[in-house]
Amino acid sequence: MDKLIYTAMTGASHTLQQQAAVSQNLANANTPGFRAAINSFRAVPVSGEGLPTRAFVVDSTAGADFSEGVMQTTGRALDVAINGQGWIAVQTADGKEAYTRNGSLQVSQSGLLQTRSGLNVLGDSGPLTVPPDTQVTIGKDGTITTVPQNNQADSVVLVGRIKLANPPQNMLARGDDGLFRSSDGKSAEADASVSVISGFLEGSNVNAVEAMVNMISLARQFEMQMKMLTTADSDARQAAKILGTG
Repeated sequence: MDKLIYTAMTGASHTLQQQAAVSQNLANANTPGFRAAINSFRAVPVSGEGLPTRAFVVDSTAGADFSEGVMQTTGRALDVAINGQGWIAVQTADGKEAYTRNGSLQVSQSGLLQTRSGLNVLGDSGPLTVPPDTQVTIGKDGTITTVPQNNQADSVVLVGRIKLANPPQNMLARGDDGLFRSSDGKSAEADASVSVISGFLEGSNVNAVEAMVNMISLARQFEMQMKMLTTADSDARQAAKILGTG
């Protein structure tokens, strides 16, 4: 009885958390470069005083699915997709470095190269600035060049190079914003072997059908755990009644 209550109670709580994670995956099924979160359950014993049969269910985030998404042609000069492994380095609101596979870029009114969510794209020496009234070209190695809109080919300007990194996957931690950061808090070194494809975007690797099936399964698990709590409560009442009359 003791083990049943603790397991069902914690299981129901963490099932709700897993449902939230699956919901986030579904919400980002069309987000370029999104990496699906992977969660799993595990049971851990309760330390301290009490019966050894007590156990908690813990929602363990196993990590992220790093498999590549499908390449989608856009033909847009500021759309880039990572070719193979690697990440685009961006600057978060707190000034720190994070990594994304979402290569849908834009130029802000102040001339900064940014992601669609307004994060500055980092170069080898900081955020990249694009001159106004120019046509932007992004090379395979992330090099950004601009040409005036009057198409003067002899006025090509080298803006800089997008910082492309490839830190080990086991050293990356997912944030609540969907970005990845180095688990040790340090910035990854630029990796010259990482390349991009201009005019393409990498789609999300979330399998919408699989995520929907997982959501249904989690809903049934939650219902089962609530029934277990109801059964435990009913058994406890009956036991107390029998012991009381005895």
